Amino acid sequence: MSGVTPIDRIKGTAVPLRGDNIDTDRIIPARFLKEISFSGLGAHVFADDRRSMPGHPFANADFAGASILLVNENFGSGSSREHAPQALMRWGIGACVGQSFSEIFLANSTTIGLPCATAAAADIEALMAITEHAPTTPMALSVRTRTITAGGRTVALHFPAAVRDSLLTGQWDATGLLLSEFEDVQRIASRLPYVTGF
Repeated sequence: MSGVTPIDRIKGTAVPLRGDNIDTDRIIPARFLKEISFSGLGAHVFADDRRSMPGHPFANADFAGASILLVNENFGSGSSREHAPQALMRWGIGACVGQSFSEIFLANSTTIGLPCATAAAADIEALMAITEHAPTTPMALSVRTRTITAGGRTVALHFPAAVRDSLLTGQWDATGLLLSEFEDVQRIASRLPYVTGF
């Protein structure tokens, strides 16, 4: 389907962020929600945590440029702000792998094409340990095969079926879908009285 962008493979290094129940208020503090666009939000990811927690992974130069975020339980809980996944993506994150995600965070992430996959706690621990020991270790995530590989280890991932299908077919991209069928949209619109005025 032209105009849409299927998402399968995300490659790069990872940033390990330990801790359960990391909420959206911590991901992007409320004072940054007044921005009129999402474009500058990446600079403010974990702004308060970076200031108050020495050695925070998002302030650690070893993890600069990472494209995969590793997290623990219930990541993205709290308020439903869509700014949280937007900020992570603007920082450079292309996929999240964790033990579990808040449903709203998962939905907001899928809507912008940011895959969020879950894995067993032991596997998350192993991936974090690999990254902490050797931050430049390359990782490769595949939505299609539901795996992530790093340091010779392959970990099984889980995506909700609808999320996985949306990513692989490009249906996550609502604007792309509209543009890909724009002639149909115009044809239907031309028959609607509240569009034509008749």
